[in-house]
Amino acid sequence: MYRSGSFRRREYLISSIRSIFHRYGPLIKSLQTGLLLATGLAGYLSAHAPSATWLALLGVAGSLFLAIGGSTVLNMAYDRDIDARMRRTCWRPLPAGLVSVREAVILGTALSALGVGWALAMKPLYGAVVFAGLFFDVVVYTAWLKRRTPYSIIIGGLAGGMPVLAGRVLATGRIDAVGGMLALGVLFWIPTHIMTFAMRHFDDYQAAAVPTFPATYGFRATRIVIAVSSLAAAMTMAGAAASIGVRYGYLDLLAVMGVGLLALAVLGVARPSPRASFALFKYASLYMLGAMLIVAV
Repeated sequence: MYRSGSFRRREYLISSIRSIFHRYGPLIKSLQTGLLLATGLAGYLSAHAPSATWLALLGVAGSLFLAIGGSTVLNMAYDRDIDARMRRTCWRPLPAGLVSVREAVILGTALSALGVGWALAMKPLYGAVVFAGLFFDVVVYTAWLKRRTPYSIIIGGLAGGMPVLAGRVLATGRIDAVGGMLALGVLFWIPTHIMTFAMRHFDDYQAAAVPTFPATYGFRATRIVIAVSSLAAAMTMAGAAASIGVRYGYLDLLAVMGVGLLALAVLGVARPSPRASFALFKYASLYMLGAMLIVAV
């Protein structure tokens, strides 16, 4: 009887945990959050600081995860009406009615406050950069510009570059040229990531009345911008890697990865197709992850 009751309690606990993850997990967008978290860790490790202990890495990972996850939840709460009109997002917890707006706002605010508070406790300048990223993402990009102009992705790029800059700031104690280059690398990479996605889901964005670059300027102009942006991202990341003393073998690998990114972007201009755009979208994420790993090493 005792074992049977214990088994039931364990099964109930496991079921409850699964239910919580099913309801709230998608609000954090694990892939997006994970990629931004990787850039933050790479920024910290790029300085080769003597203080880079496992405890310090845990602090970077924890504070950034909470701040990034919190801002993502708040964004999804604000954009719930947009998500409800798009086929690829109508299943998300808020439009599907699995999570209330109040629950999402409380969760997002709590995660954000914990993340920024933890960051401030570690180092005030680090906390300020983390807060700046959250502010640009939630207030300026999502609440102010996203529904008004296709150029909102520039602010989105600034927000995306804050984690890697924050990591670098925590390690060096200041905002330096390398941190700026790493953040610029992410900023230049953002159009490749977002614009290819906007072309792939063009009808969804039209249905939701979200202004995008492809809808405003056409697909060809968008592909040209993507090619230029990809070149700028590859050159900036290579410059940042060289500045921190990355060895030539790794620089060669980074150059090859950058050539691949540019080649796919140019192919999209020369021979446009949904398949080419999707391949570039997927490769762009792998490129940024690989580039950040090289910087971290």
